[in-house]
Amino acid sequence: MLWVKALHIISVVCWFAVLFYLPRLFVYHAMTDNPAIKEQFKIMERRLYRGIGIPSMVATLVFGIWATSYNWSYYMHSGWFHIKMTFVVTLVIYHHMCGALLKQFARDECTKSHVFFRWFNEYPTLVLVACVLLVVLKQPG
Repeated sequence: MLWVKALHIISVVCWFAVLFYLPRLFVYHAMTDNPAIKEQFKIMERRLYRGIGIPSMVATLVFGIWATSYNWSYYMHSGWFHIKMTFVVTLVIYHHMCGALLKQFARDECTKSHVFFRWFNEYPTLVLVACVLLVVLKQPG
């Protein structure tokens, strides 16, 4: 069980690294007009999303489900857990939104401004804070 928890936490850290950094790359990508720099951003974004983002999201979900399976009845009756799972679902949606935006950038079709991406980049931070508080400050029972 401790190995599963450790692997879950490692996966979460890797996934959040992508959720923090990829939208920051979008900020800079949206700000540049230089074609060579745009092409470099496309490569960086694609490698980050596919090489780290997707595997770490899948690992987070697999190890998280595995960890909850050890005491499923406790988690099913815990309000904090249901709230956390709602946040996890929104993160998966956010992750896929990043993938859709990445494809728009790859086709040079993204029209959103760097200001949009600066705000878009804040969501994972809010979710991280909420999830950590839910897990650490949970009430027994």
